[in-house]
Amino acid sequence: MNRIRLYCIAVLMAAAECATAGGLLTNTNQNIAFLRNPARDAAIGIDGVYSNPAGVIFLGEGFHLSLNIQNAHQTRTIQTTSPLFVNNATNPGHQLHVFEGKADAPIIPSIQAAWNKDKWSFQFGFAITGGGGKCEFDNGLGSFEQEVAGIPYKPVEQSNAMTLMNLLYDGLARINPTLAGHKMGDGYAYDSYMRGRQYYYGFTLGTAYKVSENLAVYGGVRLLYGSANYYGYVKNIQVEHINNSNSEMVAASQHFSEQALKFSEYAGMLEQMGKTDEAKSIKKGATLSTALSQNTQDIELNCDQTGWGIAPIIGIDYHTSKLNLAAKYEFKTRMRLKNKSANSLSAENLSMLDSYADGEKVADDSPALLTVGAQYSILPSVRVMAGWHHFFDVDTKQYTKDMLGDSNEYLLGAEWDINDIVQVSAGGQRTKYNFNDEGMNDISFNVSSYSLGFGVGVNVTEKVKINAAYFQTFYDDYNKGVDANGVTNSFTRTNRVIGIGVDLKL
Repeated sequence: MNRIRLYCIAVLMAAAECATAGGLLTNTNQNIAFLRNPARDAAIGIDGVYSNPAGVIFLGEGFHLSLNIQNAHQTRTIQTTSPLFVNNATNPGHQLHVFEGKADAPIIPSIQAAWNKDKWSFQFGFAITGGGGKCEFDNGLGSFEQEVAGIPYKPVEQSNAMTLMNLLYDGLARINPTLAGHKMGDGYAYDSYMRGRQYYYGFTLGTAYKVSENLAVYGGVRLLYGSANYYGYVKNIQVEHINNSNSEMVAASQHFSEQALKFSEYAGMLEQMGKTDEAKSIKKGATLSTALSQNTQDIELNCDQTGWGIAPIIGIDYHTSKLNLAAKYEFKTRMRLKNKSANSLSAENLSMLDSYADGEKVADDSPALLTVGAQYSILPSVRVMAGWHHFFDVDTKQYTKDMLGDSNEYLLGAEWDINDIVQVSAGGQRTKYNFNDEGMNDISFNVSSYSLGFGVGVNVTEKVKINAAYFQTFYDDYNKGVDANGVTNSFTRTNRVIGIGVDLKL
């Protein structure tokens, strides 16, 4: 029954990412220019401090600054089907249960700044590079309900317990009717809640150098600081308690405690009758019931995690009057988050969860990223662009090659200067994850998607530009195959982002 506790805490530890675009732990929407048109990998602009840092040198001399605010809303929906869900006392008769989490990031700020002088560009960037919001599952997740729903069937999986139960229910009635009549039905009930918050604060420092009139290179470093909090509980686990044909819902810990007492009394009777071998078997039932009583108590989790990591970034840009080509490589950031926990004793006393105990460290790497892009000016006022992102997810600590391959993104976009004041742009992105069933569960899942963004830029003056945009992601459905218990899961999300920003040239 340690599995009940394990699944419970795993649910509560589910990440509360509010990532709007990018890899497993990488937000690529770090400027409003990206929301207007995500294909920015070879664009020349101040947002290039993130997307194309080598190309920033071609902006010209002076100080360039971009200030941005985004608002993101995301939902995660898991549809879980289990034959045992029909026994849920609060939602009886339905095999399909829907679990929805809502993730909101009211304010996602970012800053990009560059000072260009002669052949040099000195750059700074700040953004929420991973996570970015709070996610709540008001009714927990289906993986834990599966465990709770299986409690009435757990005893039959261990120590010939079905035989023990038959001896208890039938044998007690023959030997001592006053001890009989105690059974467990199929019904169950529980209360569950999870809230998670996760932020990865990214700081970049770097320098671009113009090798020639057409070629520039970049070198920099990225510092990530991760901060997360997880709060949740699983309480009031109940089972159907049958006593002399009368059924009621009672606390599971109480039911199993009474059952352990009856097993012990029955074992004592058998010993008095000289049936020591049968008594030993019944004592195993008492031990099992005691464990069940302990492991169905309330569990509460309150865990803070913090940690940091640093990694280099390199880039290159080739620029002509009509064509621009660029590439960037961000190295993997090794992250180890340290726990500061105030968990309930029922959680702390479970050795299987030592990795979430106070003071422990959790691996949470940010994957390496390669981006390649091209931009071409069809007319002086019209530009088209394309890009490709490759996330080296397999090399991080969270997953294994048996669970997934690397992720890829494909981007297209266009930009039109209507006149000297107004500029419009739009673009799309296809994000393709390479998960298999082993890497997909309701605790952590990513599904492939299409994203569309559009927006406008307004040159208020020669030195001030306002950007506004809307970005919508349309997610695929991932239908996981039927497992050995007849359980199926379907995963999907929704996501939208709006943003406004200002670019300044000083």
